[in-house]
Amino acid sequence: MHSASSSRPIHILHLEDSALDHDLVARTLRKSGMTCDMVRVEKLDDFLHALSTTPFDAILADYRLPGFTALDAWSALQNQAQQPPFILLSGAIGESAAVEAIKLGISDYLLKDDMGKLAHVIQRAIEVQEAHLAKERADAELAASERRLAHFADHLQMTIEQERAAIAREIHDDIGGSLAAIKFDLSWLGRHYGDPDALEHIESALSMLQHALGASQRIMLNLRPAILDQGLEAAVDWLAREFERRTGIRTTFRSTLKEAGISKPVQLAAYRTAQEALTNISKHAQCGEVRIELSDAEGVLTLEIADNGRGIQPAEREKPKAFGLKGLQERARSVDGWLDVSSRSGEGTSITLSIPLAPQPVGNLQDVTQ
Repeated sequence: MHSASSSRPIHILHLEDSALDHDLVARTLRKSGMTCDMVRVEKLDDFLHALSTTPFDAILADYRLPGFTALDAWSALQNQAQQPPFILLSGAIGESAAVEAIKLGISDYLLKDDMGKLAHVIQRAIEVQEAHLAKERADAELAASERRLAHFADHLQMTIEQERAAIAREIHDDIGGSLAAIKFDLSWLGRHYGDPDALEHIESALSMLQHALGASQRIMLNLRPAILDQGLEAAVDWLAREFERRTGIRTTFRSTLKEAGISKPVQLAAYRTAQEALTNISKHAQCGEVRIELSDAEGVLTLEIADNGRGIQPAEREKPKAFGLKGLQERARSVDGWLDVSSRSGEGTSITLSIPLAPQPVGNLQDVTQ
C-alpha cells in the first residue's frame, strides 16, 4: 500500500475500454503533480489476472465496459487477497447507481467531467484505506493481547488452585496430625495427673488446641473445598450457612439445580465466585440480608448473589487496585462464562455468574480439588 509520505510512484490499475480516456487520465494526473504508473485492462479476466500478479495502490474503473460493469469487477475483487481502494471514474452513471456503489463499499466515484479532482480523490482513498488497515491491525493485535491475557489469567488461576490444594494437604497431614497428637497427649495427662493447678492448665491448653483444630479445618475448607465432593448445591448451601453464622447477616439460599453432571472446573468457578462475593459483602456491603440463588435452566448454570446494602459506587469499581470484580470476571471467562454486576447506591448489589453447560469440555481450569 502506498503511503502519503512515500516517494515511489503510485501504482494504479485502470479498468477502461477507451485508450483515449486512459491517456486523458494519465495526463491529468501528471499535470496535478502525481507520480504514478498505470496499467490499463478492459476485460474482467485481465483485471483479475493483473491483481493476482502485481501489487496496486488503487483501482480506477469505468462504470460500463463490454459485457460487464464496474460492480461486477468490484464483486470479483472481494475474492482476491489484494483489495486496493476502488474508485469509479465514469460518465453520467446516474445518482442511484453511484449511491448503490458507495453502499456496496466502493471507495469513491468521480465524473469524467470533473477530472481535475482525480488526484485528490485517489490520494484520499489511499489514505482512508491505510487508516482502515491500520485499525484492523490494531484491532487484531488487541484481540490477540486479550486472548493472551485470558490464557495467562486462566493459567494463574489454575496455579493458585493447585497451590491452595497443596497447602491444604500440608495443613491436614502435618499441622492437623500434630495438633491431633498433642490433643491426645494432653488428654492422657489430664487423666493421669490429679494436681488441680495442672489440670486447670491442661484444660486451658485443650480448649486452645480445639480452637486451633477448628481454625485449621476452616482454613482447609477455604483452601480446598472438599465440600464440592457432595455437589455444588451442598457446597453453596454450606457457604451460606457459614456466612450467616459468622456475620449474623440473614442469608437465604434457593436452588433449582437439576443437572447432576456439572464438571469440576465449573463447580469450582461457581463456588469461588460465591465465596469471593460473600467475602466482599462482609467487608463492604453494610447490609442486613443476602439472597443466593442457583439454577441450571435452559442449559445455563446461573448463580446470583444479591444484598440490600449500600451498593458499589462507580468510583470504587474504577479504582486501579479494585481487582475483586475483575478477578471474578476472569474466573468466569476461564470456563466460557460471563459475570454481570448490577448495583445502585443505597439499594444493594447483585452479582450474577452465567456458565453454559455444554457437553463439550469447558475452559482450561484443571480439577485441582481432588
